[in-house]
Amino acid sequence: MKQELEEGGAPKKGKNIGYIVVWLLGNGTLFSWNSLLTVEDYFGFVFPKYHPARVFTLVYQPFALATLSVFTLFEARVNTRKRILWGYGLFCFFVLAIPVLDLATSGEGSVGVYVGICVFVAGFGVADACVQGGMFGDLSYMHPDFIQGFSAGLAMSGVLTSGLRFITKASFQGTQDGLRKGALVFFFISGLFEFLCFVLYAFVFPRLEIVKYYRSKAADQGSQTVIADLTAAGVSTDEPVKDMEASSAFKRRTNLQLLTENWDYALIIVTTYVLSLSIFPGFLFEDTGEHSLGSWYAITLIAMFNCGDLIGRLLPHIKILMFTSRPGLLALAFSRFGLIPAFYFTARYGSQGWMLMLCIILGLSNGFISVCTFVNAPKGYTGPEQNALGNILVVFLLVGIFAGVVLDWLWLIGKGW
Repeated sequence: MKQELEEGGAPKKGKNIGYIVVWLLGNGTLFSWNSLLTVEDYFGFVFPKYHPARVFTLVYQPFALATLSVFTLFEARVNTRKRILWGYGLFCFFVLAIPVLDLATSGEGSVGVYVGICVFVAGFGVADACVQGGMFGDLSYMHPDFIQGFSAGLAMSGVLTSGLRFITKASFQGTQDGLRKGALVFFFISGLFEFLCFVLYAFVFPRLEIVKYYRSKAADQGSQTVIADLTAAGVSTDEPVKDMEASSAFKRRTNLQLLTENWDYALIIVTTYVLSLSIFPGFLFEDTGEHSLGSWYAITLIAMFNCGDLIGRLLPHIKILMFTSRPGLLALAFSRFGLIPAFYFTARYGSQGWMLMLCIILGLSNGFISVCTFVNAPKGYTGPEQNALGNILVVFLLVGIFAGVVLDWLWLIGKGW
């Protein structure tokens, strides 16, 4: 029976399942981190003097950036399958280690416990570098819907964790030590979800026909990073390279050449995440004052950002809304800096309704620019080059996040520590 094919020659079989799987894998990539962010109300209560909303992000990012930089440098020789499976495995381990430490110390707010949690947070950073860079690189040479689905999953993880946090907070708020119980339940749920992602990537995703097609095509073009995945799916990799014109690692553009040709995309990503992380989550947790929502206010702001981010990542699925202009994306990224004075004055003089709206706008623009960049940047390159470019762009994403996290501390000037 003849297979139904996509416009580019890829088989349609497995595409819908593949989209669901990459969506779930996107959720898992940030589920542990978003879990940590959404229970900042608990950590803020246990460690009130240590600024956990800011410190955890500051600890996380250097480890993520350093690890991903190494992976990107040696990307052409890295076993992508092992890299990503190690990442999901580390997520599962460290997200479960936090509640275990909390239970072992009976919720003690000592410096030792705080340092221990910071160590686990650093582990999140290493896991993120394994998974996020690997997945963006892996999906860059596949169907564009996959990278959009993965990006939507990244945003959906924030929405899901925010929703679960509302449920756990409401369920336990009337009981003794309810804040702590809700946070512990939250982390155990996160651990189970990370294990699910490990299973999906190990046993489901590589066996889909459409995935095998794109990986075989990348292998034909000289990619060595897909060999383990093809072997796991039962695809022979002993055949000679078919596409000699596009193949050969010697003909592949270097990382420097790829960066030179895509410097504007790199700048767009850096600028977008510098702005977002200079506000989210530290400013939203510590600098927005007290309002009628009380202890629910900060987690509601986080939820609004996450919802906006998800909507922004879904909008490009409508073809007419896919923004392809490189100068236009760059201008849009820089225009977001106007949100800084908007947040500043709203936090001091505006109502909580205006702050909620600003959080939606911040998330909406963050998600929209991210997807438009990651979908359009790899076009026109061979599989190995697309994989490398995906990793390079994630490096700049982490650079932007790290710079934003550092700049976030400027909001504390004049307030005392």
